[in-house]
Amino acid sequence: EPTAGVDPGARRDFWEELHVLAARGISVLVSTHYMDEAERCHKLGYILNGRLLAQGTASEVIAGQALITWAVEGEGLPALAAELRSLPAVEQVTSFGTVLHVTGSNRERLEAALKPLMAEPGRRWREVEPGLEDVFIHLMRNVGEKEVA
Repeated sequence: EPTAGVDPGARRDFWEELHVLAARGISVLVSTHYMDEAERCHKLGYILNGRLLAQGTASEVIAGQALITWAVEGEGLPALAAELRSLPAVEQVTSFGTVLHVTGSNRERLEAALKPLMAEPGRRWREVEPGLEDVFIHLMRNVGEKEVA
């Protein structure tokens, strides 16, 4: 993880150098826990305990998990986040500044669970594409549950 703890300028310079190498046809293998860095890569692989969980381009990895994500903005988000986390159809609730991402893997169950909350005034809901972070957390949780069972 070569950019852990590196200032933003040096981090950017590092990635520019990697892209120069890649443009010359040199393969570069990078380990990172920053999903914004993973999005810069041509091909990704999620590995846990030596097991390859997913691989492909960022778009392929995201599409392969078939997650559904809603973004919500507005009033009372901390209380809403707590309420959302109690819903069985909701796998993840993540804060991104003034927006919550609400993610699940079953569209019908998720939308049915969210429908009453979407009708409440003072908030704006929109479906968004899940990100690599959503996929990463989903994979880690599902693998962990399968290994425990």
